[in-house]
Amino acid sequence: MMYWQPSLLGIAGLAMMVHPIVAQARIYVSVEQVQQLLFQNQRLTKHPIIVTNDLQEKMRVASSIRYPFVGERIWRGPDGSWLIIDEVVGKHEMITYAVGIAPNGSVKGIEILEYVESYGYEVADSQWRQQFIGKTANDPIKLNRDIQNISGATLSSKHLTDGVKRVLILYELALKEASRK
Repeated sequence: MMYWQPSLLGIAGLAMMVHPIVAQARIYVSVEQVQQLLFQNQRLTKHPIIVTNDLQEKMRVASSIRYPFVGERIWRGPDGSWLIIDEVVGKHEMITYAVGIAPNGSVKGIEILEYVESYGYEVADSQWRQQFIGKTANDPIKLNRDIQNISGATLSSKHLTDGVKRVLILYELALKEASRK
């Protein structure tokens, strides 16, 4: 007669197989906090725009992001600066991020608002995000060209990089003129 001896390793392996892997949403900063971080004491006013199909297509071509841009999360500063909140797909889930644009059209800073993926969260690291500061729509803003990749976060790095490019194209095509008024 054979007796079954439970193995601690076997039980742990079985538990891992039946236990669902759940990604936890991590909220880094709120919209109000990102306004304070990037624009200190400036008072920003909501400035939603209608994103036409033509503008959407130009942004897609420049950035390769197919997910449509929503023009409701845009704020304008009194000095002609802008805060734009956008979303891109990480690997499977959406990454919500903000781009602060200085009055001259350069990136003032980017912040991650929410990250849901199990991997790739290193894109929220300030050192990686600082690569974007000073970039304009005229810069390549391409992964492994002027923006360094993060090993283990390649898709998140690429999609966020493309997202920043898309936001800067939006500024050039739709917001730049409003800054001058």
